Amino acid sequence: QLQLVESGGGLVQAGGSLRLSCAASGRTFSSYVMGWFRQAPGKEREFVAAISWSGGSTYYAGSVKGRFTISRDNAKNAEYLQMNSLQHEDTAVYYCAAANRLGASTSRHDYDYWGQGTQVTVSS
Repeated sequence: QLQLVESGGGLVQAGGSLRLSCAASGRTFSSYVMGWFRQAPGKEREFVAAISWSGGSTYYAGSVKGRFTISRDNAKNAEYLQMNSLQHEDTAVYYCAAANRLGASTSRHDYDYWGQGTQVTVSS
């Protein structure tokens, strides 16, 4: 079992920045592909970004590419999402997720463990 806890959400003005963190415990963090997903009210949970075991490969949704950066620190069992140039449309609950698989995935169905989520609200 892998436990994931997100932090760093909050209220920010449009154009501002936030950095989300995800702390992992319970199993070998470095063996998991990690991802970030988000869910806005009335919408399905959607892919935001993913990162490979080593951190050498990253993947982004088109809507955040160039503005968000995913990273991980295996020594600290942590994953991060740096979010810049935030827009009102980025308002959602953001979830950290872990997948026990060879390659990164953009599908939420491929992820085995989830955090409880952290709210990000961008005021326009």
